[in-house]
Amino acid sequence: MGRSPIRRVRHLVAVVLTVVLGAALAVPGRAHAAGLEQVTGFGTNPGNLVMYAYRPAGLPPGAPAVVLLHGCTQDAAGYFANSGWRAFADRWRFALVLAQQQTANNSAACFNWFLPADTSRGQGEALSIRQMAGYAVATYGTDPARIFVSGLSAGGAMSAVMLATYPEVFAAGSIAAGLPYRCATSVATAMTCQYAPPDRTAAQWGGLVRAAVPGYSGPWPRVAIWHGQADWTVVPANGVELRDQFTGVLGIAAQPTATRALPAGTTLEVYGADQVRLYRIAGMGHGLPVDPGAEPQQCGAAAAYFLDTICSAYQDAVFFGLDR
Repeated sequence: MGRSPIRRVRHLVAVVLTVVLGAALAVPGRAHAAGLEQVTGFGTNPGNLVMYAYRPAGLPPGAPAVVLLHGCTQDAAGYFANSGWRAFADRWRFALVLAQQQTANNSAACFNWFLPADTSRGQGEALSIRQMAGYAVATYGTDPARIFVSGLSAGGAMSAVMLATYPEVFAAGSIAAGLPYRCATSVATAMTCQYAPPDRTAAQWGGLVRAAVPGYSGPWPRVAIWHGQADWTVVPANGVELRDQFTGVLGIAAQPTATRALPAGTTLEVYGADQVRLYRIAGMGHGLPVDPGAEPQQCGAAAAYFLDTICSAYQDAVFFGLDR
């Protein structure tokens, strides 16, 4: 039986984006990580994704949960092992939910952040991820007001999708080396966005987010954006356009209210009342910032596309309020 048009598009996109979004992202050893459990029956799962979860010992009722989205050719176990999030889940007692792409959907294991069928509310991969968050609330007793999302590269772009399509579900999110919501809706525009994203106004970018949930009048999530300034896979202009998108939807000025210098050549720009953050990391390429070590603000393991600079998981956990 022939492939459906969507399947053919997904296959073509996967072949094209395997190289440009990091075929080298694969982390050696895909063994099931200790403490990480696969979850089945979490919903109708229209996006055909796989769910994993990590619950530290002593997880209290009403704990927060963070949904993690890996990059192309990665998987949940590798992201769990290297991103650094486990250390803070253990320290501050919150749950981790990890969505995993399947090669049946995308041969490079990229989340399909550019396909309308997977990036619209109530459809495809976006709905599958939302169902995972709902399962954590219903089954683990996590706090529905403290659900967060974080991702890298294609997973970072998918984090932007989740913040746009389910603003009532996610209190805040983090986007590392990602792209704005609805920057792309096809193979051709996905390639354009990676290397030369359109320079839209904050109002135009924000309008794309508002159109994802027509009539929504509730609060919009806070967002932290991370981008290496030597990233030639998803160019740093995407970080700037993401800033414009989320300041636009929040209705705050795209001018920083504070700027701070952090370790590893990192500059933090704060917008509004700490509603949007943009971290620019000098000299860093395409990947997730980690900082292996035993100090309280260190985390993660250096590997392909887990880059030894600064511990983004620590900064994000504090930004989300998980240390309280």
